[in-house]
Amino acid sequence: MKISVVGLGYLGAVHAAAMASLGHEVVGVDIDQARVGALQAGRAPFFEPGFQELLDQVLPTGRLAFSTEIADVAGASVHFICVGTPQSEDSGRANVSYVETSVAGVAKAVAASGRPHIIVGKSTVPVGTAENLAAWLRTAAPNVTLIWNPEFLREGFAVADSLHPDRLVYGVEPGPAGEQAATVLDAVYQPILAAGTPRLVMDFASAQLVKAAANSFLAMKISFINAMAVLCDATGGDVTQLAQAIGLDDRIGPKFLRAGLGFGGGCLPKDVRALVARAEELGLGETFEFLRCVDQLNTSQRARVAATVAQAVGGDLAGKRIAVLGLAFKPNSDDIRDSPALSAAQALAGLGARVVAYDPAVGQRATQQVPGLAVAGSAVEAATGADAVLVGTEWPEFRSMDPGQLAGVVAAPVVVDGRNCLDPAAWAAAGWRYWGIGRHHPQYA
Repeated sequence: MKISVVGLGYLGAVHAAAMASLGHEVVGVDIDQARVGALQAGRAPFFEPGFQELLDQVLPTGRLAFSTEIADVAGASVHFICVGTPQSEDSGRANVSYVETSVAGVAKAVAASGRPHIIVGKSTVPVGTAENLAAWLRTAAPNVTLIWNPEFLREGFAVADSLHPDRLVYGVEPGPAGEQAATVLDAVYQPILAAGTPRLVMDFASAQLVKAAANSFLAMKISFINAMAVLCDATGGDVTQLAQAIGLDDRIGPKFLRAGLGFGGGCLPKDVRALVARAEELGLGETFEFLRCVDQLNTSQRARVAATVAQAVGGDLAGKRIAVLGLAFKPNSDDIRDSPALSAAQALAGLGARVVAYDPAVGQRATQQVPGLAVAGSAVEAATGADAVLVGTEWPEFRSMDPGQLAGVVAAPVVVDGRNCLDPAAWAAAGWRYWGIGRHHPQYA
C-alpha cells in the first residue's frame, strides 16, 4: 500500500521505517529540514536502538522516502499523523495545534484526488480531539475518513514495539465508513495481525483515553513507590525489599516499582498533566486530584535526590565537584525532555556545586538547558576528582561499573544511587559510602 507519515520524531520516523519494512511504499513528511535531510542521507537523527539498522535495511529497497512538503502525501491513500502534542506553555493542556495543522494539510493535499483516503491518528491527544477533527473532515474533505490508532511505543524499544506491538487499538466512528477504515488498517497491519497481535476496536473516546490512562497508571505506580521510599528513609526500611514483597502480589506486579529520581521524558509527565487538564475542563477536576499529587510528588523527587547528595557530602555543596552519570530520561535513549537526571544536575548547580556529567548518548546538548554544566567523555573522566557521584540514568555501563576502579579517581568515595540500580554491598566493599533512595543503611555508610 502507499502510505504517508506526517511527523518524523521518535514515533513517526520509526513508524515510517517499520511500515516500509512490512512492504509498503512510504513517504515521511516533516517541516524540520535538518531532520529530513539526515533521514534522506540514511542517518538516524536521534538515538534509538535498532533504528539505524532498520533504516539501512529499508532505504535500499526504494520503498521509503522523506520530504518537507505536505503536498507529497497526495499519492498515498493511508496517512498516519505522528506529530507531537507538547504541553501548552500556559497550562497542563496538550497543544493539539500540530495535529490539527497536519490533518488540514493532508486533507488539502488529497482533496482533488477523487479517491477515498484514511487519516490515522497516532498522536496522543485529549479525549474529544478526534470527534472534532472527524466533524471538520465531513465538511471540508468528504473523501477522507478518520480512524484513531494510538501509539504505545517505549523509547529504547520503539523498533520492536512498532513491529511487534502488544496490542492494536482502533477508534472508529459508527457506520460503514468506520468499518471500512478498520478494514483498510487491517490490511496495513496484516503481517502484525497474522502474528496474533490482539486487535481492539472501540469508539473514538475510548481509543483516545487508552494511552493517557496507561501512562497515568504507570506514573502512579512510580510515584507510589517513591513515596514509600521517603517513608523507608524516615524509618530505616529498605524500599527495594518492600517493592519485591508487594510486587509478588499478582494484583500489583513488580514492574514500575523501582524507587529513584522518578519518571520523565516526552510522554508520562505531559500525559498526566493533560489528563488532569481535560478532566478539569469537563468539571471532573476533583476526581483526578490524585493525579496532580502524583505529578507533584514526581517533580519534588528530583530536589529530594539533590538534597541527598548535599547530605552525603556534609550538607554544603558550594564548590563541591559532583559527577552526574546519565542525563537522558531513561537508558537507551538520547531524549532529555523533562529528564529527572538533568533536573537533578540543574538543582545541584543551583546549590553551588560544580557539576560534571557524562551520558553515552546525550552529549553536549544538555549544556543548552543547564548553563555551566560540564560534559565529560566517559564516566571515569566525569568522576575524576569528584566529591560525590550521582547515578541519574540506569545505563547498563553504569550498572556494571567496577566500583574499585572508580574509587581510584574520585576525591571522596561517595555515591548516590539515584536509580537504585547498583549493588550496595559491592560498592561498600570497595570502600564507598553508598546512599540509595529509600535504602540507605548504616552498613553501607
